[in-house]
Amino acid sequence: MRLSEFQQAVADEFGAQYGRVLVADLVIAELSDRTASAALAAGVPARTVWESLCAAMDVPPNRRYGVGLPEPKK
Repeated sequence: MRLSEFQQAVADEFGAQYGRVLVADLVIAELSDRTASAALAAGVPARTVWESLCAAMDVPPNRRYGVGLPEPKK
């Protein structure tokens, strides 16, 4: 997942404004108690950050695909 895909997935799931707040302010334990923004800056892969953000926000697994992954099989 590219950074642009991460940003689009965040906007699609949480909305543009709220998504920016989450990425900048939400401290996520799975990311070594860093925000998504800090984790990305530290080199954590965007896909890992996306999955951790989804887990922290209780996004159902069927909506965690976002940009860059194929739709789940039915």
